[in-house]
Amino acid sequence: MHVARPDSLVSEILPAVSDYLDSPPRLVIGAEKVGAADGRTLDVFNPATGKKLAEVPCGGAHEIDLAVKRAREALGGDWGRMRPVERQRIMLRLADLIEANGEELAQLETLNNGKSVMLSRLVEVGNSSNYLRYMAGWATKIEGSTIDVSIAVPPGAKYQAYTRKEPVGVVGAITPWNFPLNMAIWKIAPALACGNTVVLKPAEETPLTSLRLGELCLEAGLPPGVVNVVTGTGAEAGAALTSHPGVNKLTFTGSTEVGKIIGIQAMQDMKRVTLELGGKAPMIMFDDMDMDQLAMAAGVGVLFNSGQTCCAGTRIYAQKGIYDQVCEVMARTVGGMAIGSGLDPANAINPMVSAKHQAHVNACVASGLDQGATPLLSSDAYQGDGFFVTPQIFTDVRQDMKIMQDEVFGPVFTITPFDDPDDAIRMANDTRYGLGASIWTTNLNTMHRYVPQIQAGTVWVNAHNLPDANMPFGGYKQSGIGREHGRAALDAYLETKSVCVAVR
Repeated sequence: MHVARPDSLVSEILPAVSDYLDSPPRLVIGAEKVGAADGRTLDVFNPATGKKLAEVPCGGAHEIDLAVKRAREALGGDWGRMRPVERQRIMLRLADLIEANGEELAQLETLNNGKSVMLSRLVEVGNSSNYLRYMAGWATKIEGSTIDVSIAVPPGAKYQAYTRKEPVGVVGAITPWNFPLNMAIWKIAPALACGNTVVLKPAEETPLTSLRLGELCLEAGLPPGVVNVVTGTGAEAGAALTSHPGVNKLTFTGSTEVGKIIGIQAMQDMKRVTLELGGKAPMIMFDDMDMDQLAMAAGVGVLFNSGQTCCAGTRIYAQKGIYDQVCEVMARTVGGMAIGSGLDPANAINPMVSAKHQAHVNACVASGLDQGATPLLSSDAYQGDGFFVTPQIFTDVRQDMKIMQDEVFGPVFTITPFDDPDDAIRMANDTRYGLGASIWTTNLNTMHRYVPQIQAGTVWVNAHNLPDANMPFGGYKQSGIGREHGRAALDAYLETKSVCVAVR
């Protein structure tokens, strides 16, 4: 079944989704769909109800080792000998299969992650299939270059030189819980385009669509072992994957704290590594901005996916001429957002992914109150089942407050006035993060003057939190290493080999 209209209510769970949840999902290792060897499982919860949704295998070092072996065998098998156009064809089939099973995947994602089914349909399914098609196009366009060399030994000798781009090998991919299917595709698609194999370890909170994706990879015609999916905890499966000697590259999206651990392990083994980590994005609003964009700035820039995005614009700096109006519009807009299950697209604020994360966000709100920030909205806790958090906006904040420096990853943000634009830039850069930022102005001179001064991997102008497959994405400072998307992403999955030929 193809995906339903994005804004349509889920009045009934598809039989395919119910059947999938009732028959325990399995690891995908090589051609096999198996449980953990020791029989252990992880409970998976529905964030909207707080109730157990399913069980998945709790894989560990044994399962990771087996998956890496299958991935390495695939490199030396049919996959390693496959022509680029054949890799492209299979990737396009996989994109078609994601769309053909789109509504099943969207409902499964919303049940497991809690997000709006509209986002599951548009982002998890729609963007994932489109991203696969985009990266499939690169499979036939990977190229080296010819080089003029000036080697003078022995005298009179001549040489021809060129470079080859070759797959890096087995890729260990660890994905976060906020966009489970989409982040898996962000890792898998460029890896496949370049001819690599993958062992995917999804977040333990949201493993269901990744396991289903592993099944679809086999159905699409990928040789067994090209994509393997092992669920488990970060402490066991994740650690085993990052330290495995058979893994050539690690790609991780998640917290800066975990990213540092993975980065250290990668350097010990000299594994190639891409890290897309935390963020604390500023949104700098000048007096001359188009005030009609404020509602969009709140809904997309700040509270997209209920604020559970690494680029959420949680630090708003508004010039004094519009500060009061920004506070008023933001409070009215956010205060009027419906809170509830993601199965109803009318609910703009959906649950946090887990009880643990709900507690973290609530603690961040409490710290803001304790440190003297002023709340613009009611501080009443959400009454009901599930892992919900009532949105909050703070004013009267200082740069050293936890809510200004630490990543909240929920529906909580701050608004701070400024007079001198240079002060706004200074405050915007006053963070250990540097993933995204935005400037809101109708003045081209203002835009061109201040974009180069912002320390962030992506700077949007009159927009925020909108990535694209062709636009490199990654961070400055402690927001990560390397870039995803576009041609830049391919370099992270390729080795460059120089070839020098003596000509007689």
